[in-house]
Amino acid sequence: MSHSLQLQGILVTSFRQRHFSFFSRHPSARVSFSSFICGKKLEMEEVKVASELLVDDPASLEKKIDAIRLGGSQKLQVIADFDATLTKFWVNGTRGQTSHGLVQQGNPEYDDKRQQLYEYYHPLEFSPTIGLEEKTKLMEEWWGKTHALLVEGGLTYDSIRQSVANANIAFREGVSELFEFLEERDIPVLIFSAGLADIIEEVLRQKLNRSFKNVRVVSNRMIFNDKGCLVSFKGKVIHSLNKNEHALDMAAPIHERLGDMDGPIDDSASLKKRTNVILLGDHTGDLGMSDGLNYETRISMGFLNHNIGDSLSSYREAFDVVFVNDAPMWGVIKLVSRICSSGRFLKTKTLIASRETMSENLNSDLSASAL
Repeated sequence: MSHSLQLQGILVTSFRQRHFSFFSRHPSARVSFSSFICGKKLEMEEVKVASELLVDDPASLEKKIDAIRLGGSQKLQVIADFDATLTKFWVNGTRGQTSHGLVQQGNPEYDDKRQQLYEYYHPLEFSPTIGLEEKTKLMEEWWGKTHALLVEGGLTYDSIRQSVANANIAFREGVSELFEFLEERDIPVLIFSAGLADIIEEVLRQKLNRSFKNVRVVSNRMIFNDKGCLVSFKGKVIHSLNKNEHALDMAAPIHERLGDMDGPIDDSASLKKRTNVILLGDHTGDLGMSDGLNYETRISMGFLNHNIGDSLSSYREAFDVVFVNDAPMWGVIKLVSRICSSGRFLKTKTLIASRETMSENLNSDLSASAL
């Protein structure tokens, strides 16, 4: 693939001097993945992982890792984009489909109309000559017209299932293991997308073959009638340029509780109390997904999938960690596993030290009283 060849020169010049290992400073934090992910032995080569990631400021990243480790897993949440972040950019040698793009209504006329909208609006989305205000209006038009065509064309949930089954879409290697690792530690994952929530959830069901109680989707959600036909959309439209604007109000119901949405509220799992964030995105605009959360510490991890030569510099400035070459999720798992395993160690060590200090002080007081 040409995109792989494009990377070779960048990797040689950039990663040789700036590669970073998440386990470099804390040997005790090295963990074999066979020890915590369903007994699966996932051996990964350090060299391969290093060749796919870039850290521009290792010292800053280390400080953030230490801060989140000290806070413990109970203060951590993961916020992730979906298309080209959790899913692969390249699938079977071609551009992978998005949650919007994979939909086939079973009505060629309306499929063609939506494709025409894509061909018109998509270049405008990335045009450097159009201002943000005008571009935002164009995106509202695009999403609105597309949603109207889905309703008018008689989209059914059965066609969604079939569309996903036939789609050229796949998750990055390690996504299921990442979700499972986080689920076992009650760390919530908020998938925030400008796509279609119902389709994203169907992709999760079909491609991962299981559900995760800690994963919630905030996206454009459909309303179906009793016959399974789409009749409208719920709430405000989320498009590619307003994900930050609607992050909190769209996520508000989810921030009340974790797990069973019909169950009792569990204060200890409330997302609004989880003030440490790991953010995953494929565009610098995805950094706005955590806006308004009042987080204490955020580690941002960006997946740079194309236009690498032109975009690498801006991604390095924007994200704490940059992944290239359609990288798998192993690097993210390594970071999270280090945070979780080391966090418990540090808290226990701190508690023991505190108790020893208290004991010494108490003994000193008793000795003084005896005198």
